[in-house]
Amino acid sequence: MDKIALYRKYRPRNFEEVIGQEHIVSILKNAAKLGRISHAYLFSGPRGTGKTSVARILAREAGCSDIDLVEIDAASSRGIDEVRALREAVRLAPMQGEKKVYIIDEVHMLTKEAFNALLKTLEEPPQHTIFILATTEPEKVPETIISRCQHFSFKKIPESLLSRTMEEFAQREGFAIDKETAFAIALLAEGSLRDALTILEKVLTYGDSNKDKSINIGEARKILAVPSKSLIEEMVLALVQGKAGAALEILEKAKSQGEDLKIFFRLLLRSVRNYLILALAPEMRERVAETAGKEEIDFFEKNKSFLEPSKLSRILRILTHNYVSKEFFYLPETSLEIAIIDIIKDNDE
Repeated sequence: MDKIALYRKYRPRNFEEVIGQEHIVSILKNAAKLGRISHAYLFSGPRGTGKTSVARILAREAGCSDIDLVEIDAASSRGIDEVRALREAVRLAPMQGEKKVYIIDEVHMLTKEAFNALLKTLEEPPQHTIFILATTEPEKVPETIISRCQHFSFKKIPESLLSRTMEEFAQREGFAIDKETAFAIALLAEGSLRDALTILEKVLTYGDSNKDKSINIGEARKILAVPSKSLIEEMVLALVQGKAGAALEILEKAKSQGEDLKIFFRLLLRSVRNYLILALAPEMRERVAETAGKEEIDFFEKNKSFLEPSKLSRILRILTHNYVSKEFFYLPETSLEIAIIDIIKDNDE
């Protein structure tokens, strides 16, 4: 029997299992309890944050049987003919349950003509029909469609919550991962539970060869191409001290070691931000430690004479600007090199 992928195995099956979307779950649970489920919803937000899973849960809460649940991928069924066929199908009563539910994923992919046809159905839907539209790009959905739906915005799952969740799921699978490995997985997932579980599965597959079923950050770094903390710390010191040559050498070292430079950039951004918080608000030390770890706190305490708020804020501003524009560069290291040059230049001025 084929092994089930972790993102499918741990897909939430009820509202209580949904992670990081409490602001949505509480409203939908209450609507189901009071029998006030709407005829149309729009779920928007980043990929892997639970839109389709919550849609399926809501369908079951509304009294929809599996046979009456229809999922449509708008990316492959985006034309007016498909929507016209849907309009005909919604007139038919449910085969088993109380409701028929249509989940249209990536609804923004529908053509203008298809949206117009869908709008007519949303304006006068049969009593037994519920539409749940899901999209990662709500700005591409016409206002006429949005105005007919209850709109819920899903958010990226915080790193701290993703990290704890990865530790828990690893334990359920019979493995032990350290906190730094869990944080690395959360960072790479960029707020997506599905991506986090896919990365975790990769790490656990490697850990299958370990007798004690444990994976530490050293092993995880090799698997995920995550740079070491010491390399990030060296870069931070080079930047605050205005050492351009040292900074470029560290970048070259990261490249030669096969590090993922996108991850290097993100970790650098995250560390500079944490040091700035520690410099400006020492009372937030424990909160920073929850996500950054004790080593990062220790590094700050040891080097805080260099980590001045004015320098850190300028570095963070320049790094953020260059991180946003990195996708326009052919070579992945170019944006980092430009950021280093801009930071050193700013220090000299």
